[in-house]
Amino acid sequence: MLLTVVRHAESIENATKHTSFYQDPRPWTSPAAHALSRDLVGLTPRGYRQCQWLSAALKDLAGRDPYVYSSQYRRALDTVELALPGRTADVTALLNEQHYGDATYMTKRELFATWPACEVDRQTRKHLWTPPGEGSESLAVGVLRRATAFVEGIGERAPAVVAVTHHTAILALRSMLERRPVTELVEEAQVRKTPNAGVLVYERRGGGFRQVDAAEPDC
Repeated sequence: MLLTVVRHAESIENATKHTSFYQDPRPWTSPAAHALSRDLVGLTPRGYRQCQWLSAALKDLAGRDPYVYSSQYRRALDTVELALPGRTADVTALLNEQHYGDATYMTKRELFATWPACEVDRQTRKHLWTPPGEGSESLAVGVLRRATAFVEGIGERAPAVVAVTHHTAILALRSMLERRPVTELVEEAQVRKTPNAGVLVYERRGGGFRQVDAAEPDC
């Protein structure tokens, strides 16, 4: 079985992160910020071009007639619609972005001023940091648990599977698929993240997976 992991194409949040979404002070309440991130943030024109690239690339990388999964976030759903036209995704919260709770769209300055006690973990142990607020989760516990449940739940439903998801979920998926510590992957991501519309391809062999291919857009 082939498992193709795709980071969603460039979103408006990615492109304007420091000039609009992360205003200081944040103009939204915590629930509104999370709903905005999940339901309203769509793709940029560059994101649309990346989806055109993905549409061609996935024909070669993802195998024939893949079963498609997506997170619940609009930017992932839009990526599926544009990059895999005609396919309906199985939408699952297991592939969602890390839930930042009350810290959603807060700058570090505002976050640390509001909750000083979280500064050390956020700065030095980001993988273990659990944001304040209901529903929040850490990368090394909550997101990794979801990623593990997703992979274990795939079974043999299809010979090829595509999962469209987010940066933090990809870190957790890679930790599980590659059997590497989350801390190691976080350190690598501080140098370079999986880019928007980046693709990682894994093959299931026996009881595990191995990476067999990767690609990223040039736009």
